[in-house]
Amino acid sequence: MDTSLANIYLGLFLVLLSLGAWFVFRQVFSTRKNELRISSLEAKFKTEVGSIEEYFELGSIYLRKKLFVQAVIELKKALKMAKAELNGADALEEDLEETETNPVAEPLAPLYNALGYAYFGQEQFDMAIRNYKEAMKCKSDYLVAMNNLAHAYERKKLVKQALDTYDQVLSQDPKNDTAQRRSRTLRKQVSAVPEA
Repeated sequence: MDTSLANIYLGLFLVLLSLGAWFVFRQVFSTRKNELRISSLEAKFKTEVGSIEEYFELGSIYLRKKLFVQAVIELKKALKMAKAELNGADALEEDLEETETNPVAEPLAPLYNALGYAYFGQEQFDMAIRNYKEAMKCKSDYLVAMNNLAHAYERKKLVKQALDTYDQVLSQDPKNDTAQRRSRTLRKQVSAVPEA
């Protein structure tokens, strides 16, 4: 009986060790892949100008690595190039009727949102808010940017604006888990604070 119990423990240990090794291998592989991509993009940018997608990709990798300053630099390059590319579309934009979402500028929304996230990571909340608002100007129903904007308002202690923004998200997506959870928490905080 003692040997069977020892075999069970040994088997369980080997299973846990295998799972741990698999997670470590996966993380090392992912990190290595990102590092190789960073190296290849940086080398390319030394010899030639990259595309909007490449600058955005490099900025996104820096965001995942929490290198926010470098991410801002790359995302600004992507945004500058995207704006220059859209300047040719300005004539088309003037012919369009005024709508809530600007279809010509809509591709800029993820760039502004990522830039806002980079500033948020640096705790530059005013800059983050400005970029999230720009993302929403480009695409008014951009729920990710709205949730990020509300979170930035929270961090700046602007509870009313945060609640209003979360309510706006919930009006468009009543099942949005982030907005429901954060709105509920903020409402509890507001009701717990005695009025002066």
